[in-house]
Amino acid sequence: ISADGGQFSVSFAGNDEHTAIVDWSMSGIHNVNNALVAVAAAYNVGVDIKTACAALSAFAGIKRRMELIGDVNDILVFDDFAHHPTAITTTLDGAKKKLADRRIWAIIEPRSNTMKMGIHQDSLAESAALADHTLWYEPTGLEWGLKDVIDNAKANNPNIASQQVLSSTEAIIEHIINNAQADDAIVIMSNGGFEGIHQRLLTALRNK
Repeated sequence: ISADGGQFSVSFAGNDEHTAIVDWSMSGIHNVNNALVAVAAAYNVGVDIKTACAALSAFAGIKRRMELIGDVNDILVFDDFAHHPTAITTTLDGAKKKLADRRIWAIIEPRSNTMKMGIHQDSLAESAALADHTLWYEPTGLEWGLKDVIDNAKANNPNIASQQVLSSTEAIIEHIINNAQADDAIVIMSNGGFEGIHQRLLTALRNK
């Protein structure tokens, strides 16, 4: 398996005759695990491993899973559905490995019901530790203090010192415009529309 999960081999019972390579556009160990489950399921209904792996290699990916939505002046912007700490960490791990030569920005909206309730708050800051810079969105009406949580975590962990909490998508876009540079990659994570920040950010980058 490659470092970013973009290429891996699949074998059945160690038999070389039942070994094939998947070389696809997806990244992250979670996607590799999902692919292995799919190959196993296909094999159980009569699809040989080489055929299954060839199909995966041709798979273009699904919407909102590290989906590249724009490249403006060599600043890449990705959309991802990650909406809880484990998914955030997995997405950023894949991004760091796939885009090893780029600085990674994470923009995260705590939108899911469990996130809004603060169930995951103790692990939020650490979940984004792999990003070089993280901007958390604290919407009006959140039932707990996201800024307090992140500030407390930063006080105890110098590895997350670059994390910030902003209270509007306008402020997030302005921060990116003022600080992002060529060779950066921006990963926007939310399970919702995030106030249309994706296209608004791309427009702002083009007009920079």
